[in-house]
Amino acid sequence: MAMTCTATQLIDDARVRVTRFDFEPGQQTGWHTHGMDYVITALTDCQMRLELPGGETAENNVAAGTVYRRSEGIEHNVINGGDAPMSFVEVELK
Repeated sequence: MAMTCTATQLIDDARVRVTRFDFEPGQQTGWHTHGMDYVITALTDCQMRLELPGGETAENNVAAGTVYRRSEGIEHNVINGGDAPMSFVEVELK
C-alpha cells in the first residue's frame, strides 16, 4: 500500500482553506474530488504523476514558484513521481 503525503492545514476560515502538502518520493494524496476552486503554489520543483478517472495517468512537472488554478470538481490522486521530496501549498476558495 502506498504511503500518504503529509497535509498540514495552515488556515481554515470563512473565506479560504490553506493546506501545505509534503511528499517523499512515491507518496500520494489518495483519491479525492475537489469541492472548491483552488490555487496551487509549488514550493519545490514538483514531478506530479496524476491518476485520473477511467484509469488514465498524466505527468505534470511544475517548477518551484509556479502558480496555477483549477475549478471545483476535479477528481484525481496526486503522486510524487520524482526522486526528490516535493511540496506545494493549496488555497481552496470558499
